Amino acid sequence: MAAFLGSSIPGEVGLRLLLSPLGSLSPLSSNIVIRASCCSVGIALPVYSTYKAIESKDHDEQKRWLIYWAAFGSFTLVEVFTDKLISWCPMYYHVKFAFLVWLLLPSTEGAKQLYMNHLRPFFQKHQARADQITGMAYSELAKLVSKHQTVVHFARTHAGTVISSVQQLMRGEISAPAPGLRRITEGEATGQETIEGDSKPLPETESDKDD
Repeated sequence: MAAFLGSSIPGEVGLRLLLSPLGSLSPLSSNIVIRASCCSVGIALPVYSTYKAIESKDHDEQKRWLIYWAAFGSFTLVEVFTDKLISWCPMYYHVKFAFLVWLLLPSTEGAKQLYMNHLRPFFQKHQARADQITGMAYSELAKLVSKHQTVVHFARTHAGTVISSVQQLMRGEISAPAPGLRRITEGEATGQETIEGDSKPLPETESDKDD
């Protein structure tokens, strides 16, 4: 078994299942697998690699991943407008997966090629116009946030409270029942209702005395 797992057979089988839409998987399952693979290769792996580059303070790695995110962001921007037109094409997500692998791998340097051959010349040519548009966009966003400062502060405060409560709950620091919730006691099971913190039974009514 160890020899089998150490061989290249499992990798070859997995790659065949991934890249073969007519394989043993159903079309729906194959679509789910290839989409998940695109997210893993295009986002998950680069996010972790970017974290490592930042923490290691390796400027070459940081530059490499900045170039990757510039290329990936440009591709995503184009895909927003073209996805509905070409996503129905056969093998679309398989081609997308192959393109993301090409962008990611250091051996191919796809992101660097895309940046140096297309993105960099384009932005150098239109830098003045791009600076003007981004400046206007940042200005409008600042006005929007300033106009709705109360709402932003409210959302930030309550989001922080919720996150803090969840973290405390996960650490086991919150174990008591929430206020306003009544605990079911043994008295309720026998017909005598008691309130948490008070074990005295409720007083009998006139109808109970008559009985």
